[in-house]
Amino acid sequence: MTTRTDIEQVTAPVRRFAVGQMPGFVTITCAFFLFLYVPIVLLVIFSFNGSDSATIWSHFSLEWYRAVLANEDIQRAARNSLIVAVVASLAATVLATLAALAMGRGPSFRAEPLVLGTLLMPLIVPEIVIAIAMVIFFTAIGLNLGLGNVILAHTVFILPFAYLPIRARLDSLDQTYEEAAQDLYANQRQAFRRVTLPLLAPGILSGLMLAFITSIDDFIITLMVGGAGTTTLPVYIYSLVRVGVTPQVNAVSTLLLIITIIFVSLAWLISRRAERRQP
Repeated sequence: MTTRTDIEQVTAPVRRFAVGQMPGFVTITCAFFLFLYVPIVLLVIFSFNGSDSATIWSHFSLEWYRAVLANEDIQRAARNSLIVAVVASLAATVLATLAALAMGRGPSFRAEPLVLGTLLMPLIVPEIVIAIAMVIFFTAIGLNLGLGNVILAHTVFILPFAYLPIRARLDSLDQTYEEAAQDLYANQRQAFRRVTLPLLAPGILSGLMLAFITSIDDFIITLMVGGAGTTTLPVYIYSLVRVGVTPQVNAVSTLLLIITIIFVSLAWLISRRAERRQP
């Protein structure tokens, strides 16, 4: 016989496990974020330090930013970083777009999981392994293109960063728009150029920005693959740190941090805007 207590137990709402209510969870979380972001905040603050010390505050000054902007070595390293990042990100975005269209809109094939796994492998394999493999490969074939070697290595490494936003955007698009265009006597090329590509553009821009910022921030692959005259900004910062941390290092790092934040924020805003305008 069913009692009232049994009915109340059945109809009672199920209590879900709340991680935030675990003892010490809030404290550990706050300690984690403090440990992660306080050094970055201090780096930015001491980049405006007027003294020669990187850890002892004297007075507010823009002296080190003026020194950075007037330093020819830093300008050369920044120029190399921009060349590598722009070329590699554009190449990776084109390849990622083609790969996304082939696997997202093309006919399925048996090796598709293998191709996808190979494409996303740079996200899983340690970066040092990719760098060593690139050095061995370039040495074996005798390829020495200067910045060209770095660009090729970066293109392979940042390809999945460009692919994922593009594929996510493509999967969210309704194929009925392309079918409607073809019903209106548009061939496949016209339907792609006038319907698919404009709808896919936010994902392509997001992938391009993520690939660009991943390339411009890369250090390990650039250090291993690059040769004489291919010093990029992260490698130059590393060379400064080996001598000693100075406010000039803080200033260069802050500028690189600002560039990273700007591009990541733009990629996020484009992605959010595309979601809101999803047809």
